[in-house]
Amino acid sequence: MAFPQRVNMSDVARAAGVSVATVSKVVNGRYGVAQATVERVQQVIHELGYEASLGAQSLRSHRTNVLGILVAEFEPFSTELLKGASTAVAGTGYQLLAYSSGDVAGTTVGWERRSLARLSGTLIDGAVIVTPTVVETKQGFHVVAVDPHTGPSGLPTVDSDNFAGAVLATNYLLSLGHRRIGHISGRPDLESSRLREAGFRQAMVDAGVAVDERLVRVGGFRLESAAGTAGQLLALADRPTAVFAGNDLSAISTMTVAREMGLAVPDDLSVIGFDNIPESALVNPPLTTIMQPLQRMGAEALRLLVDLIAGVERDIHIRLPTELVVRASCRALPD
Repeated sequence: MAFPQRVNMSDVARAAGVSVATVSKVVNGRYGVAQATVERVQQVIHELGYEASLGAQSLRSHRTNVLGILVAEFEPFSTELLKGASTAVAGTGYQLLAYSSGDVAGTTVGWERRSLARLSGTLIDGAVIVTPTVVETKQGFHVVAVDPHTGPSGLPTVDSDNFAGAVLATNYLLSLGHRRIGHISGRPDLESSRLREAGFRQAMVDAGVAVDERLVRVGGFRLESAAGTAGQLLALADRPTAVFAGNDLSAISTMTVAREMGLAVPDDLSVIGFDNIPESALVNPPLTTIMQPLQRMGAEALRLLVDLIAGVERDIHIRLPTELVVRASCRALPD
């Protein structure tokens, strides 16, 4: 299969019957070209589909008008953030480049530094990085971090109120009469995971309910790792009557494991998640969860980045509220 060659300035000049220098002036908006010629060259550019390369453009103007959004992998959380960022970029004059580091687990320390090094200088003017392992970068352009491992620092950040969301989740289960509540936490290296566990523990303490440490286990925020943890919890002789999972993927995995062990959700086990990814509404039964506004987080990160590039003074740390979304995966215990 033959692929068409890239259209260059020489092709445009030949088709329009002008010099390459004239095409360059039109492309870069310089003076000295008659209006009729400008219109003819622009028409040819449109017909041929000519686009200046980002590398050449950046060499001329030191700008590409492209912003990057960097993720370890494209999974439900980062995909929702990307949707928000792609909506917010409209009308800003920038285009958006989505880039995956190839670190599927997202645990290799420094993946974002290597990714930024590859893209900086000639491809992007700034970047949003999602759940970075480190937040100190030396790229010479603006970077905004979404849900960084270490929490807010000197780098501009966007996250949600993980602690308050976990309190909401736990209080909801307590209000349904549950006292043996298990918690499948996320990754120990993530501040958001630590805050969710802290919120769970605080809600239990405030309700005067002791936390059984056997019911608090690491699930890692992934379907596979959470499945093993859920299996351990549900195999206990005095298993929990409810589970607060650190994210929706862990909750969905817990529901699958419960079903495989002959337990019905919510009749035998109540399950609540965190994130409100689209999949949470599609499982059977639909998952009760804590919504963090993922698309809005992506949009706010993109707007913050644009403002920083433009020199707008504003708060560089944005924390968005979380809220309870009640569906059908939890039920009240009988008196």
